Amino acid sequence: MNSDAAVIRRAGSADAPNAADVWLRSYRAALPTVQCAHSDAEVRTWFSDVLVPQYETWVAVTGSGVVGVMVLHGEEMKQLFLDPSWRGQGLGDQFMALAKQQRPDGLTLRTFQVNTAAQRFFERHGFIAAERTDGQRNDEQEPDVHYIWQPQN
Repeated sequence: MNSDAAVIRRAGSADAPNAADVWLRSYRAALPTVQCAHSDAEVRTWFSDVLVPQYETWVAVTGSGVVGVMVLHGEEMKQLFLDPSWRGQGLGDQFMALAKQQRPDGLTLRTFQVNTAAQRFFERHGFIAAERTDGQRNDEQEPDVHYIWQPQN
């Protein structure tokens, strides 16, 4: 259990390297069987040049640094990654509440089919699997699931 409380805020350019590192650690921990299509350097450049400056990027920060990252773009949640030591402690729930607050009309996202923990998490938060694909539309060529969340009226 982490004793530091995490504060979620919009990411700034200085957060990009640490957010990329969280993404890389989380990806490796959550998806050990999925080969990342990009090098660590490419991921870091993507965070610095694309995600943080061009997308709505949020980070969870503690006294020890960035421990989570969420990226929204339009109605899509593009990324939601937590440092492995922060999984199961409610931080993902906080990010999800923020995402729904930011996108009250609905959200979409994709996750790999092998990531059953993520599927359970998203389904617990009201997302419905709308489509399962063969992965031909993602860089990893990994079968994925397209999820949709619509608010209850």
